[in-house]
Amino acid sequence: MTNLKNVNIAPSNNAPIGIFDSGVGGLSIAKCISEQLPHEGLIYVADTLHAPYGEKSIDFIIERVNTIAHRLVKQGVKVLVIACNTATVNAISQLREQLSIPIIGVEPAIKPAALQSESKKVAVLVTQATSENSQFKSLITKHQNGAQVFIQPCPGLVEKIEQGLSDSHCCDQLLRRYLLPLIAQKVDRIVLGCTHYPFLQQQIKRIIEEEKASISLVETALPVTLQLISQLEKHNLSAAKSTIGTRQFYSSKNTNIQQELFTKLWQNPLTLQSF
Repeated sequence: MTNLKNVNIAPSNNAPIGIFDSGVGGLSIAKCISEQLPHEGLIYVADTLHAPYGEKSIDFIIERVNTIAHRLVKQGVKVLVIACNTATVNAISQLREQLSIPIIGVEPAIKPAALQSESKKVAVLVTQATSENSQFKSLITKHQNGAQVFIQPCPGLVEKIEQGLSDSHCCDQLLRRYLLPLIAQKVDRIVLGCTHYPFLQQQIKRIIEEEKASISLVETALPVTLQLISQLEKHNLSAAKSTIGTRQFYSSKNTNIQQELFTKLWQNPLTLQSF
């Protein structure tokens, strides 16, 4: 297992923020961070070669998280954002024991969904690995606030997004398989419990409208960004607002298809580099 304990960490205010995910899903988080903190430098890493994490073993996920964190720390990042729900629930605790820089993870927004729910029926769309994780189940118990929480594993969705097939018929069929039983249960909040899933918001909303249901979607990009801002201020690591932060993008599977997908989801031209 990658050993991070001997890495020399001395971040400065001008150092970049490291953000990583199993693939392109974390771009939904990175985009919000970029918009809220244009003066901060960002390094985004997609571990696309090993995506999705949702169907991998816990040991494998931990090894990949540690390997990527090790390389980002060597690149001098001042904060790490694990922009992946599966990686957060399975690997963030052991990573925090090894690193002294702030580490921000992503948790499904169960608490606000349960508090806002009028029907007291909430659904959470997650990967298979997250659905089986004991910490995730404890999070639900802690924050369900009297609401009934339906956990819906969604095998295959991450792969469709990674393949650029979000608008395909096969992706639509998968979404219907996962959403229609939840709509039948009359949930009024659906938590997007994987950072890939916000890229399916329009498709999800279309299905909800077709079924004449009234359901709000809840995702985590802004709460994670606000937590990041809080940590930067707490540790006096904020960059000067007069600067313009750079954006660097890396993938462990750098192909022309990946380049096109990154550009499409980021909605701006970018250069993808190999990680």
